[in-house]
Amino acid sequence: MNRLTIIIAALLLSIGAKAQIEQPKNILEIGVGGGVNLNSMEFQPSIRQGMLMGANGGISLRYTSEKYFSMICAAQVEVNFSQRGIKEDFDDGTENYYSRTLNYIEVPVFAHLSWGKERNGLQFFVNLGPQFNFLLGESEKYEGNWDVNARPQSIRPLYGKDAENKFDYGIAGGLGLELKTKAGNFFVEGRYYYGLADIFGNSKTDDFGRSANKTIYVRAGYSICIFDK
Repeated sequence: MNRLTIIIAALLLSIGAKAQIEQPKNILEIGVGGGVNLNSMEFQPSIRQGMLMGANGGISLRYTSEKYFSMICAAQVEVNFSQRGIKEDFDDGTENYYSRTLNYIEVPVFAHLSWGKERNGLQFFVNLGPQFNFLLGESEKYEGNWDVNARPQSIRPLYGKDAENKFDYGIAGGLGLELKTKAGNFFVEGRYYYGLADIFGNSKTDDFGRSANKTIYVRAGYSICIFDK
């Protein structure tokens, strides 16, 4: 066997091995999902907070392009309605209450990586990627007998102050399980969003140096396959 034959044989073996490792896919799925948000906001100066509960829900589109070893690789885009915001934790021993709810349209763009059964079985998955959000509107809720002027000087500008930035963006990631069946696919997921933008101005002359969303999602949903070729 001469050197050229050895090289050709090695190339053919390499191509064959790569074909076995990388399996092309062409799968498109559409789905719906929703659940509960647990919200807080990162402020500077800091504000003592509890968790504000909200709702989320929307539609998703997922395209699976290949399977690499045991990892199934896909891209997923969603359009959701999501309620975020802040609930202040009063430490004065009273029943006083303040919250601000922010209603967003959010568009996460995920790398969706999964392991497990491709059909009729259970998959574990990871979602990770950027998320873009547009503020639709907001509302404040006041309860109790309290005076804004009695609150700490550093946080008084929060009350009655409208969000100044409608566009929000950040990083989102989630872990979940998906059950593949002949009737469709059912999933549950826990997800976290960390905002990189601020809802208020953050210059040296503004009231807050930081005012960003942080959200924990608990979601469930259903999807169907449009085509699988």
